[in-house]
Amino acid sequence: MKEWQKFLLILAIFLGAYYIPWDSTLIRQSGLEAFMMLQEYARQHVLTCLIPAFFIAGAITVFVSQAAVLKYFGATANKILSYSVASISGTVLAVCSCTVLPLFAGIYTRGAGIGPATAFLYSGPAINVLAIILTAKVLGWQMGLARAIGAVAFAVITGLLMAFIFRKDDANRKTGELFLPDEEVKPRPLWQDALYMLTLVLILIFASFARPTADDGALWRLIFNAKWYLTAGLILVLAVMLKKWFVKEELKGWMEATWGFSKQILPLLLGGVLVAGFLLGRPGHQALIPEQYIQMLVGGNSLWANFFASIVGALMYFATLTEVPILQGLIGSGMGQGPALALLLAGPALSLPSMIAIASIMGVKKTAVYCSIVVVLSTIAGMGYGWMIG
Repeated sequence: MKEWQKFLLILAIFLGAYYIPWDSTLIRQSGLEAFMMLQEYARQHVLTCLIPAFFIAGAITVFVSQAAVLKYFGATANKILSYSVASISGTVLAVCSCTVLPLFAGIYTRGAGIGPATAFLYSGPAINVLAIILTAKVLGWQMGLARAIGAVAFAVITGLLMAFIFRKDDANRKTGELFLPDEEVKPRPLWQDALYMLTLVLILIFASFARPTADDGALWRLIFNAKWYLTAGLILVLAVMLKKWFVKEELKGWMEATWGFSKQILPLLLGGVLVAGFLLGRPGHQALIPEQYIQMLVGGNSLWANFFASIVGALMYFATLTEVPILQGLIGSGMGQGPALALLLAGPALSLPSMIAIASIMGVKKTAVYCSIVVVLSTIAGMGYGWMIG
């Protein structure tokens, strides 16, 4: 953090302490809701969901090379393979809408087609593996699944539409091969890395396994009752793998990457939880913004509600994962499920700062078309999802 940013942070805290009318009953209730929501997150999501997810993200960063993804975006690459890799790259990169911009600029200016490049630009932040996991954990598996499917589909559709609309410009661009160095030969067989990643994912699944409801079957209840035994057994298996298959330098790199994700994301997430709790409260609890305002703007599943949610999501900047607690508060205040999905699909992939930067890379016209495609697709997806869940 730069010195002027530190100064602005200190100034904001001082002004808040000086001017916020804490003697108001509504403000006190909103402040209490902020910390109650933070406590709820700490108890229900951080240890059993976020911490294992940070370790998975760190492992992806260290053991899955970004070069292995980016080298498929060259102008002469196989189109099916190129779009397939671009549409799922977010699960590998785990970046936000601003972090993905230098990567997009690099592949686009070196000759990647506008289709695969914009597919990558969308998918990088939209399919963030941590965000998908947290969405399913907090907002329900249906919303998490819809977000994952929608984001992958949007990446491909957006790329194909951009390639079709600007096919003449793309053909006239000076193209060149995207040169990336070959990956280093790994000391382990591929199956060992795959088994290691699978073990991490299973630890996350069992550690965050939800308490069964009355409608759940006997198998679900059996797994829940045995979740900590299964988790402990998997941790023991992981320890054996790390001891036998990995060297000290690799483990150090994994820990550093995991800690890097934690430092970058966790403070922003917890800050986002506090802000969401103060403004919106927990579901069923009144905070600063009256529920009738939320219901009026994004309640139900109308075309306006979905379009408004898409526009707001596209313009706002969401630090990684902060969209989830914000949406939890909005849904609790009356936001419809359709508009919630629309915001999830448009928000992380776009922001006003990223739009300005994208325009400097591929021009205002292409940027306007790209943003319009994302907003329209998000609106349609929101209406469809709202109609499906009824």
